[in-house]
Amino acid sequence: METKKNPKADLENKRGLFFLVGLVLVLAVVLVAFEWKTYEKGPASLGELKVDDLEEEIIPITQQKPPPPPPPPPPPPQEILEIVEDDKEIENEVEIEDVEADMETEIFEEPEEVIEEPEVFSVVEDMPVFPGCEDAGSAAERDQCSQGKIFAYLASNIKYPPMAKDAGISGTVYIRFVVDENGEVRDAEVLRGVAGGKSLDEEALRVVKTLPKMKPGKQRGQAVRVQYNAPVRFNLR
Repeated sequence: METKKNPKADLENKRGLFFLVGLVLVLAVVLVAFEWKTYEKGPASLGELKVDDLEEEIIPITQQKPPPPPPPPPPPPQEILEIVEDDKEIENEVEIEDVEADMETEIFEEPEEVIEEPEVFSVVEDMPVFPGCEDAGSAAERDQCSQGKIFAYLASNIKYPPMAKDAGISGTVYIRFVVDENGEVRDAEVLRGVAGGKSLDEEALRVVKTLPKMKPGKQRGQAVRVQYNAPVRFNLR
């Protein structure tokens, strides 16, 4: 039978060794503790810096010079005026010719063109003749026939304006007109109208302008213009 070692007996044998190792460690710690120094806290001093110990470094100051200004422009050439003496003859002379104005030029004024209006007659040798009165006999009879025909024409063609009729307006409108050299009625106008009856004036003027063409009046055998004044009566019945 094999004999086994007891672990506890083995540890008892090494106790002396462990004691020596522990003693050495304790002595070492004590020694270190005595050798350790403490310092008071304060501002760290980097030592004094002497200015004399530094070599003064001179930094050269450089100044950039501005570019030189451009040279001034050359002065303009001076004109040299030559003074000519009174008795010195000048080569270039200005020649002035004496030109006389022609005062004999005639100026003609163009005369204004004057347009002469044909003369208008009130009474002529042969008065205008209304259609149908050419064979009435003498000149006086033809004139009397024509006047009767004119008034009959006006009376038969007049239309009484309804507004004037309803308002009870009546009266006489005087119309002036001209029978020209061609027998046409022209230049008809109201000489005197009815107060408040403008429609009567317009109706009378309208009918006179519709008078038929007549045989023109004549003075010394030449056709002329003859003027008439015709009263147009508006009567309410």
